Amino acid sequence: MAETLISPGVLARENDQSFITAQPVSVGAAIIGPTVKGPVETPTLVTSYSEYQNKFGTTFVSGGDAYTYFTSITAYNYFANGGTSLLVARVVTGSYTFASSSAISASTLAASQPSIVLETISKGTIMNSTSTEGSNGQLASGSADNVRWEIQNSNTASGTFDLLIRRGDDLQNNKTVLETWTNLSLDPKTPNYVARTIGDYTLNYNSVTNQVEVSGSFPNRSAYVRVKSVNLLTPDYFDNNGTPKPAYTSSIPVVASGSFGGAIGTFGVSNMYQTITATNTQGVSSGSYANMVNLLANTDDYKFKVLLTPGLVDSLHTGVCTSIISNTQNRGDNIYVLDPVPFGTTTAASVVAQAATRNTSYAANYWPWVQVQDPDLGKNVWVPASTVIGGVYAFNDKSAEPWFAPAGINRGGLGQVIRPEQKLSQANRDTLYNGKVNPIASFPGTRVVVYRQKTLQTKASALDRVNVRRLLIELKSYISQVALNLVFEQNSIATRNAFLAQVNPYLESVQQRQGLYAFKVVMDDSNNTADVIDRNQLIGQIYIQPTKTAEFIYLDFNILPTGATFPA
Repeated sequence: MAETLISPGVLARENDQSFITAQPVSVGAAIIGPTVKGPVETPTLVTSYSEYQNKFGTTFVSGGDAYTYFTSITAYNYFANGGTSLLVARVVTGSYTFASSSAISASTLAASQPSIVLETISKGTIMNSTSTEGSNGQLASGSADNVRWEIQNSNTASGTFDLLIRRGDDLQNNKTVLETWTNLSLDPKTPNYVARTIGDYTLNYNSVTNQVEVSGSFPNRSAYVRVKSVNLLTPDYFDNNGTPKPAYTSSIPVVASGSFGGAIGTFGVSNMYQTITATNTQGVSSGSYANMVNLLANTDDYKFKVLLTPGLVDSLHTGVCTSIISNTQNRGDNIYVLDPVPFGTTTAASVVAQAATRNTSYAANYWPWVQVQDPDLGKNVWVPASTVIGGVYAFNDKSAEPWFAPAGINRGGLGQVIRPEQKLSQANRDTLYNGKVNPIASFPGTRVVVYRQKTLQTKASALDRVNVRRLLIELKSYISQVALNLVFEQNSIATRNAFLAQVNPYLESVQQRQGLYAFKVVMDDSNNTADVIDRNQLIGQIYIQPTKTAEFIYLDFNILPTGATFPA
């Protein structure tokens, strides 16, 4: 329709102002720690525990016994209690590399000249499935944690083939197919080009640039493999008559199956569960965490609301914990759950003494350690509190809001905990409470619960409570995202009103959901004077009154004589 008037008249135009402002995308929690397999030093998003199992594994055998990393137990508890998104940063000690496929050969070429080469996304020798296939296709080195490949439906008439990614321990007559990629081509000009379809990105952490660097042309769509190289390209596979060109028909991979090998990197296990030490925590050194600690300081690439490092203990790994706290304060958009002391600490006073060395509202201590049933091994193991606290936060956010207290019987229950390392008395809980440590308590007739919600801030203020700190994280995250859209906009009344039109309704919704008693947003001529505008600044002032929690409940029972009148 016409949008202008040439001759006098009336033009009715539509201005759609009903667009819904998208909420900022943020991962619920992040974990730094060792895993059985998976990308090394490449933070990876998972949205369910089954996806975590597929990408990072769960159990492993060493020295004749089976183990599970704290990272896996933490992920299980997080998702079991309502968590929806988890960023996993795997740490290792030593060098780790990818595994490459055995030769995927074309019809007229020797095995030393593969048509394509695949590479695992996971690193470490656990990915090596290379061995001679048995009578039923079994691989002696095949396992539930590695993979194998199979070419099917090789068709020189169409220049296509299918690729199966199978589990390493399956059999020819009982296949466990993890992924099926059909109608693949070696022609880089087609939509079904093998590298374009499966992906060929290689990701590696560079400690010099503090970035995960990407090489390749196409994002990885497979959860298990990438295309390392295509050695026999078939551009324009068909001639003008639609007939396959003879020079290319012999390039198509033949029907076959094979394995992966050549990876290096073996995880060592020495001190697991309650035996972790200052120099060995679950088979790695605390220094192995440094790269991922530095990387997750990057707020542009990684956003999360809770950070967990089960296996790091403040009194044992003070340096790396200090770095994490510093990064968390600089980020200002998450809270760090920190384990204060190792297993076997016997007195609340010792725990309080350790907590006294910290002063920040961006971290919280929980104690003591707890015993849980390993979800994958089925045996009872001792784990630090941070292993289960991520699940408490997830349940709190699912059942209420982040600004509710993740504590108490309603939202702080630890149903998966069998028992705490120590049964805390009222005196113990009082000592811990006054010392900025949140006790994990057990009461007769109730489950084990988190029974405080203090941050490690020393000074008494609203921010010495976890729920208020998490409220501020939510508000800052949303409002900063709104403000980011105003950068380089005109510094005018219209711009300020656009900001207020989004922020005020959001804060009203938080107030209605019991996060605030009151609020006020000021962005007008009073704080944006001519001098401020000339400095290319736009200033907004946000005043809030956070809702407080009822932590001390006094019930006065007054006994009156018969016939007395009850007060109004």
